[in-house]
Amino acid sequence: MGRVTTRTRTERLDLRPGAAPGTRVDTLAVEEPLQIEVAGEQLAVTMRTPGHDVDLVMGFLHAEGLLAGAGDVVALRHCTDLGEDGQPTYNVAQVTPRPGSRLAGRRTARPFTTTSACGVCGSASVQEVLARVPAPLHDDGVLLDPAVLAELPGALRAHQSAFDRTGGLHAAGLFTADGELLCLREDVGRHNAVDKVVGWALRSGAVPLRGRVLVVSGRASFELVQKAAVAGVPVLAAVSAPSSLAVSLAREAGMTLVGFLRPPTANVYAGGHRLRAPAHAGVRRLPGAPTVGVAE
Repeated sequence: MGRVTTRTRTERLDLRPGAAPGTRVDTLAVEEPLQIEVAGEQLAVTMRTPGHDVDLVMGFLHAEGLLAGAGDVVALRHCTDLGEDGQPTYNVAQVTPRPGSRLAGRRTARPFTTTSACGVCGSASVQEVLARVPAPLHDDGVLLDPAVLAELPGALRAHQSAFDRTGGLHAAGLFTADGELLCLREDVGRHNAVDKVVGWALRSGAVPLRGRVLVVSGRASFELVQKAAVAGVPVLAAVSAPSSLAVSLAREAGMTLVGFLRPPTANVYAGGHRLRAPAHAGVRRLPGAPTVGVAE
């Protein structure tokens, strides 16, 4: 397995007038390419933080509609490619698909590349994503107490061990409706962190993730809502803003989408019926959405 962090020497500036610069050793999050090969053919290259690469590949393939379940993969292993120093880089993942599976057949028109800044999904439209949702999310009756929701960002942050050392990693955490943390993954790419969580759930036989809450440390983009919806997650909460297309997809898919989750307030852009707000709680409603706010 590759390194999650690396050390480098940096010049430390004191921006006060007349202050002299110094030097220090800083810890950085590692960002390296992972080439995904299926049946010997390159499918994708994603920039990621090494670690939990099997989960990353499984989650990525599932989000792209190429993997129905863990049983569609016969084997998934690193190729022992060597770096300039002669040591294995673990930057090529080789997937052997189950004969007869979609993954073994027609996959994609061409290989594509994803960066750590944002995911590249193969979906041409919202309707294409909705067709891959495993079960109607409108029917997921999970209820979430706003008091529990308010605790989730802190619980996520408390388990970000690599972020503590680098300050440069996103996190995704899967929780029960009671606030129990089931899985947390970190990565330089927010979409990779979500793929790693979904991949873990696939290998655990837990997909679709009915009744679960996915919390992400950054913004809620279309790609993240897509990945959550396809995995059957009814509630997605982000500490930052959603995009307009993310909100549209969440509403169409029957998801609950929370943004700006920064206790004691939050915005709910879709699916506010799943939040059990106490009678005295303050309510923040957004135009055009049946939303409920966390108690202020």
